[in-house]
Amino acid sequence: MSQKNGVTNDGNLQRKLNPMHVWAIAFGCVIGWGSFINPGKKFLTNSGVAGTAIAMILGALVMIIIAFSYAYMVPKFPKAGGEFTFTKNCFGKNMAFICGWFLTVAYLTNVPMNSTAIGLIVDGLDGSADILKWGFHYNIAGFDIYLGEMLLAMAILVLFGYLNIIGVKKAAIVQTILSSLLVICVFTLFIAALVSSKANNVNMAPVWGFDKKAAMAANATTANISEFEHAGTAGILSAILATFAIAPWAYVGFDAIPQAAEEFNFSFKKVSFIMIIAIIFGCFVYVSNNTVAAAALENWPDRVMAGEWVVLVAAEELLGGFGKVLVGLGVSCAVLSGIMGFYLASSRLMYSMSRDGYLPAWFGKVDKKYGTPKNAMIFCVIVSLSGPILGREALGWFVDMSAIGASIGYLFTSASTLITMKKSGDGTGFLKAMSIIGIVFSVTFIILQLVPIPGLSGVNFGKESYIMLGVWVFLGLLFYAKQIKTINRTEND
Repeated sequence: MSQKNGVTNDGNLQRKLNPMHVWAIAFGCVIGWGSFINPGKKFLTNSGVAGTAIAMILGALVMIIIAFSYAYMVPKFPKAGGEFTFTKNCFGKNMAFICGWFLTVAYLTNVPMNSTAIGLIVDGLDGSADILKWGFHYNIAGFDIYLGEMLLAMAILVLFGYLNIIGVKKAAIVQTILSSLLVICVFTLFIAALVSSKANNVNMAPVWGFDKKAAMAANATTANISEFEHAGTAGILSAILATFAIAPWAYVGFDAIPQAAEEFNFSFKKVSFIMIIAIIFGCFVYVSNNTVAAAALENWPDRVMAGEWVVLVAAEELLGGFGKVLVGLGVSCAVLSGIMGFYLASSRLMYSMSRDGYLPAWFGKVDKKYGTPKNAMIFCVIVSLSGPILGREALGWFVDMSAIGASIGYLFTSASTLITMKKSGDGTGFLKAMSIIGIVFSVTFIILQLVPIPGLSGVNFGKESYIMLGVWVFLGLLFYAKQIKTINRTEND
């Protein structure tokens, strides 16, 4: 094996990532556009302050439970591919393809999701200037998409794809800077809310959220919003589950760590700690942004129904122009770190699937100069360009697809842990319990996402998400039929 400047030319990935890099990748993936935009788009109406906080804390606890399985499996199978590699070794090629295919959509949809927020950031910061609203435009699901917004988002997608291609360490350094700035911004806003007299507990009502569709149909305002709030056992349960059901999407990214396992330059014993810290930080950001947005705005229901960016408005209310800049910087770091992190996770997963014959060999080519899966990254960039084209109204569809993909990945990882412990004879009672709980919650997430449950509204997929899921399954069947001979040959080698 020859080596120059730390990069081998034998087609393998290189060990360039330290613990801080890996934390930044995981945290940057967990916290993207949603933590800043979804308080007004989903969380406050669906779940309110109390429902969102409970759902996110419960979701974080479940993710920590599942993280123990990842921490056990990574040293056993320290290869790119993560859950796909675990499943292949424990359940065989058919289940491995299912796991890998759905993980691909979980990771890959997050890149175009983040890119659609770029135009919103500029639009929120430039006031009435509308500096990106130029060129031809069209409308999708009631949302206008302009050429200016598309070109900026596409340029950023291409730039960050290029950064991933020219070396994982360069990308990791950028990711660490972005994730650190993101933490600073969120903590600053949180502290500002704590000390400001403008933030008030009374403003948080209705704490369980309200029926936005019914309220808007009745031309309701903050003054009479209590008539539409979620109340009673069923209403409160629906409020919590509406956000809890998408916890796999909210925290997807901590599991990006195994995707880069071949590139760690440190002991695998640190994996569980890194994962848990990334999840805890992520939980804080989600709960903090949502709570601050409501506490600082006495008429947040009016602003939500008007389609305003409530986190930005709340920051400006608390800190004036500096608050606006603070949120702009924070969400920019969240979006860019999300793009960077999910590029890495998606490309490594496809590289691993290609290496084992599950995807065409083209995806498995490693750049001889930089030691990165160049072709897989190029494919990720091309697919991600769909985000700026589809616009922000596609966000909800991407969220659902990412949630179901992540849930399936968690299920296979927890189940693979049980199988591996039995084969190796080295598991503990605690780890066995964590794995079983992980399986139960993963199945619960899948049921909540796919099955309409009477009495629980706003929890399962919408129509468009079911259609996208059907299309993804159909494409998976086509890929599998095309690759089955290669898969069988690779399995027998």
